Order: sequence, then C-alpha cells, then structure tokens
Amino acid sequence: MALAESVEYDKIEVVGTYKAVQVRKKNVIKKDGVEIASNFERYVLQAGTLDGNDALVDTDISSEPAEVQAICNAVWTTDVKAAWKAKLIADKLLDKPVD
Repeated sequence: MALAESVEYDKIEVVGTYKAVQVRKKNVIKKDGVEIASNFERYVLQAGTLDGNDALVDTDISSEPAEVQAICNAVWTTDVKAAWKAKLIADKLLDKPVD
C-alpha cells in the first residue's frame, strides 16, 4: 500500500491580445498506482510589470516547468511586450485622480 504524490501541468492556454498564459496544475495522490484524490490550482502569467520608472520588468518564469517557459518565451514577443507595457501605463494613468 504505497502512496505517491505528483504534480501535472495538464492545461496551458494562451489568451487575449497580451498573450496571458493560463496554467492549470493538478496535484494527484495515488495509492498503489490508482488515483484516489486530486485537486487543481490555476494561475495566470503576464509578460511583466512596471517598475517605478515605467520600464517593463519581465516576469520571472525560471521556476516554471520547461513547457510553460517555452510557451511564454514563444508568445511574449517584443511586440507583445511593448503593447502590454503601453496598456499598463495607460491603466496607470486612468487610476490617477484628477486635480
């Protein structure tokens, strides 16, 4: 009667203009090779964030599985990053109070 835990990245999707990468992670518990329980976690990766000078800081994907890294690197082109940066700056300007 052996219990084993594993993690599977079973769904990776690219969505939207700014190529958000949605990841679904499945945590599995097996008893004698038969799945007895599982749960899911979801998270979204964006191309980056703005620093204090409105420069885009790339999202650190070094701890992501290789397949997630490969997808992020493929879809987050220079043009996508520039558009994402422009959107973040525009959103930031919309949030400023009017004097």
